[in-house]
Amino acid sequence: MATHKSAIKRIRSNEKKAEINKYQHKTTRTAIQKLRETTNKKEASKLFLYVSSLIDKLSKKNIIHKNKAANLKSKLNKHVNTL
Repeated sequence: MATHKSAIKRIRSNEKKAEINKYQHKTTRTAIQKLRETTNKKEASKLFLYVSSLIDKLSKKNIIHKNKAANLKSKLNKHVNTL
């Protein structure tokens, strides 16, 4: 267990940040799943813009790797274009 005051604060802030990151990641995964289930082209293209911005935000904050973000966006774009 940490004994320094700053180390205790750091542990507390890390737990808060991990909770926020987990929430954002889960929200994005749910949105991706919703996009993959969509069959309407117009609705899917609108949803794709929202999902791609979420993915970009996760990538920017290093919650997911930038290559994974690019891979996800590419596959989702391909899915939307085939509708």
